[in-house]
Amino acid sequence: MDRKQKSEVVEDLKNIFTESGVVIVARYKGLSVAQMTTLRNRMREADAHIKVAKNRHAKIAMVDTPCSKIADLLTDQTAIAYSKDPVAAPKIIAKFSEENENLIIIGGSMGEVLLNESSVKALATMPSLDEIRGKIVGLLQAPATKVARVIATPATNVARVLSAYAEK
Repeated sequence: MDRKQKSEVVEDLKNIFTESGVVIVARYKGLSVAQMTTLRNRMREADAHIKVAKNRHAKIAMVDTPCSKIADLLTDQTAIAYSKDPVAAPKIIAKFSEENENLIIIGGSMGEVLLNESSVKALATMPSLDEIRGKIVGLLQAPATKVARVIATPATNVARVLSAYAEK
């Protein structure tokens, strides 16, 4: 890899570290190519990503980013999982690590906050942004539906009374 390619890789990683809502570091030593492909596909479906990069490049890219605290976690064979949604990547990586003992969550970063393995797993249990939005929309629509039903009920009752009177 020449200097230009290395600087492009570092720049891409820097963008990941500055724009992601959460970054997780995991050891993947012992995962087969098929397992890693499965993990990548699951991450992609959840609008999250996983990247294997040289630790040296990642450490250089982390300088002056919110994720700079996780530089010490980059040892051995590590993969970086990330997503804009702070819950998407932790959900997928935590579930996959339960299924595959060769994927070990080391820690991560959510902005300036340093996460350990248990913090990542706790994030995985939280609802995603889309789920929260759905609940809020449901809560907002419920009163409107009830109001419409209450307003429509008297008219329905009047129509029934008139219909019953007309039948007599």
